[in-house]
Amino acid sequence: MHEAQKITSALNPKSWETVSRNLLTKMISEFMYEDIIAPEYVKSEGDTVTYRLILNNGVEYTFQAKKRLFDSYRVLAETIQRHESGSSTQATNPNRFLLDLQNTIGMSSTTAAHLIREYNHTLIADAHILEKKQTQRLDLTQLDYAELEGEMEGHPWITYNKGRIGFGYDDYLAYAPEQKKPVRLSWIAVHKDKAEFHAVAGLEHDELIRKELGEQAKLFKRRLAELGADAHHYFFMPIHEWQWNNYIIPFFAEDLANREIVYLGTGEDEYLPQQSIRTFVNTSQKNRHHVKLPMSILNTLVYRGLPGERTVLAPKITEYIKGIWRKDPFLNEECRLILPGEIASLNYDHRYYANLEGVPYQYQELLGCIWRESIYSYLDEGEQPITLASLLHVDGQGKPFVSALVERSGLPLEEWLDRLFAVILPPLLHYLYRYGVVFSPHGQNTILVLKNFVPHRLAIKDFVDDVNVSRHPIPELSNLPEDLRKVLRSEEPEGLCQFIFTGLFICHMRYLSDLLEIHHHYPEAAFWQKVRTTILGYQNRFPEWKERYELFDLLRPKFTKLCLNRNRMLDYGYADDDDRPHASEHGYVNNALANELSRP
Repeated sequence: MHEAQKITSALNPKSWETVSRNLLTKMISEFMYEDIIAPEYVKSEGDTVTYRLILNNGVEYTFQAKKRLFDSYRVLAETIQRHESGSSTQATNPNRFLLDLQNTIGMSSTTAAHLIREYNHTLIADAHILEKKQTQRLDLTQLDYAELEGEMEGHPWITYNKGRIGFGYDDYLAYAPEQKKPVRLSWIAVHKDKAEFHAVAGLEHDELIRKELGEQAKLFKRRLAELGADAHHYFFMPIHEWQWNNYIIPFFAEDLANREIVYLGTGEDEYLPQQSIRTFVNTSQKNRHHVKLPMSILNTLVYRGLPGERTVLAPKITEYIKGIWRKDPFLNEECRLILPGEIASLNYDHRYYANLEGVPYQYQELLGCIWRESIYSYLDEGEQPITLASLLHVDGQGKPFVSALVERSGLPLEEWLDRLFAVILPPLLHYLYRYGVVFSPHGQNTILVLKNFVPHRLAIKDFVDDVNVSRHPIPELSNLPEDLRKVLRSEEPEGLCQFIFTGLFICHMRYLSDLLEIHHHYPEAAFWQKVRTTILGYQNRFPEWKERYELFDLLRPKFTKLCLNRNRMLDYGYADDDDRPHASEHGYVNNALANELSRP
């Protein structure tokens, strides 16, 4: 469809009001959680509370919300009212709310301006998603893993979750995951004097490229020869068309002129972009590797590049994580945990930015590639992988995806949830308690493997960015290689626990529990009691690690509150610093897992 027709179809008054109200509702609930706003109590009716938010510009907002566990709130969208100069209107405008809020919370005009841009991009994407959901009739339970990723709608917590600064509208239609448009990756040759190739033991560059390109590898070598270049002096690297046009040509023109980078052509395989935008699943030959490439757009806090230092060490991190798995029967035999490894990487530093002290981090992440093992190569007969994020999805008819899975499984919801927690938690707890190692198991990084629509196994991906180790000395980390010790982030015990507490409980299960209460009337307290029971069940299984349970205490009464919206709005803004921003810390969150919970 022509772009103008696409805009007219997706951007209409009714849809815009719907997605705007949804975003405003999300902003209020998440800003309350992060203590960005502190509305005052007005009255209660049952479990529903009316709040008033008085702002410095004379505007007031009133709304109703239901208090939830973990200091969270479910704001009732239809109750939000804006009051100004004696008149009241139903509030639906998130950008108006942001401007009303600005002086009260102390947000700079620069930050507000950029944030409005991100909110508009998010709303445009939400409007297109809404239009698609209203017209499509898909059985999501039958969708392939890569296809299902394209049905997701972005980070459940970050309010500007599809900001994608750097994309124009044409780029959005061509490359956004929810558009589900297959892409063919381009390939370049990079001179071995300028690039670093690393791989797991026993894997050579030429072997990898033969498997990825097939006969096309010979064609690319002939193209190099036609230019008078010797293929033996080059590594082959896939790139994304957008990165080529917007960053590689403008930033590496000298390297192109000197034949240190040579464009080879377009590969034959088709790929689908995943929710991270920069990860691509091969849909032509599914057992070929998933590819992670830099896409230098700003989205959900950071530029989506590839940090050179960690890219170089990706295969070694994979070997370390898998080495633990191989030696531990609980992980490899009982849990049968899947770890799709980052088995090879290429990094190409910019000749000037690499030597510029204090250079913005985005300029250190421009050109590289990580090859990750395909999830499909690990599956047994009858197994179906889904992104964990999909459990939060609700279709155009208002039916949650998780509800459809439970129905198809034939199990009661209680039993299905028991299986879910039994699959997800034990391997994560084992790496934490036994080895002082954590992943970031949020919805995008975690793959739930189903069998007959029942949770069956767990797969965890994205080691290079998200593996952290204990700063507190434990014997299991005494032999950590020095180069990994320098690059892998280390955390004190509470910080290490945050990867499960915030990454999984707050960032994913907090929303799943609310969804189940809304659609199944399943009590929130019962949901979290199952989580607590699973953790205690693991600890009872391995009583010899009692000291570790006290050291890495997931059942402590409070955790430092990590904040994602606050980071952008109040702490970091849009500064172009030399290091990636991390979640802000502000206050504490009450841990509902600290004590026994019972049904209300």
